Amino acid sequence: MTNNKSLTLRAPAKINRFLHIIGQRPDGYHNLQTVFQFLDLSDQLTLQERHEADIELHGSGMNIAPESNLISQAARALQAATGCRLGAHIQINKKIPVGGGVGGGSSDAASTLLGLNTLWQTGLSLTELAEIGAQLGADVPVFIHGKAAFAEGIGEQLTVIDLPTPWYLLLKPACEVSTARIFSQQELTRNTSPIKIAAFLNGATCTRNDCLPVVLKLYPEIRAAMNWLETFSRPRLTGTGACIFAEFESRQNAEAVLEQVPATWQAYVTQGLNTSPAHRDLAMYISEWKQV
Repeated sequence: MTNNKSLTLRAPAKINRFLHIIGQRPDGYHNLQTVFQFLDLSDQLTLQERHEADIELHGSGMNIAPESNLISQAARALQAATGCRLGAHIQINKKIPVGGGVGGGSSDAASTLLGLNTLWQTGLSLTELAEIGAQLGADVPVFIHGKAAFAEGIGEQLTVIDLPTPWYLLLKPACEVSTARIFSQQELTRNTSPIKIAAFLNGATCTRNDCLPVVLKLYPEIRAAMNWLETFSRPRLTGTGACIFAEFESRQNAEAVLEQVPATWQAYVTQGLNTSPAHRDLAMYISEWKQV
């Protein structure tokens, strides 16, 4: 394996700047409006090609068996879509909190597809990779395309937008939220009026996370974290949680609050990004290989 080509890509976290549920579809899924922005908090994946078709996954911080992980599923999905007979040895270093609603699993899957598409020379476009990714999870396509976006449908209809890139304090209380549980609650708001992209970019004050009332009712740990963070800045819920985040004027201001976070919570100071670092990493490898 030592002579086989390899690359290392970051897989960034994301936040939902808001999340509106505007209707429920006949298939049970919900139509949404949201804005995805990446964070400079990332997992790291090292992918090395194998001449055999096996997919091997190793690493720290995984809470699911390697064969059931979205990384392995993404690799096998790319093999199936392209007929590629190569395999991969994949090493992951987890930094993104598991079960936090910040897209760690989806981002890992997307970076796997991006990286293996390059290593295996399968030649798929971002649109084709996103179609494979959508079968693994609704959040995977935004990580494939790698641009901050206004999202509609079930999250797969993306319009690239340019956002401010503030510093955030990201908190994960000592709990994990079941997305299925949240969306099964009868009192969940499902009829929020759609907004225009221009309204959001012009600072619409009507945006919110429709999941928040249900999450606060079912998860007192998140309510406690929201109440604590509210003394420093306006806290918001990302996705269905469990992570919450608040915006700060500078890294120093965020780090000053970080020092006061209770020890039972995971906490990170991180900056918003409009371009996925996975794409920057991949572009570097492609440029280097072209020069060889």
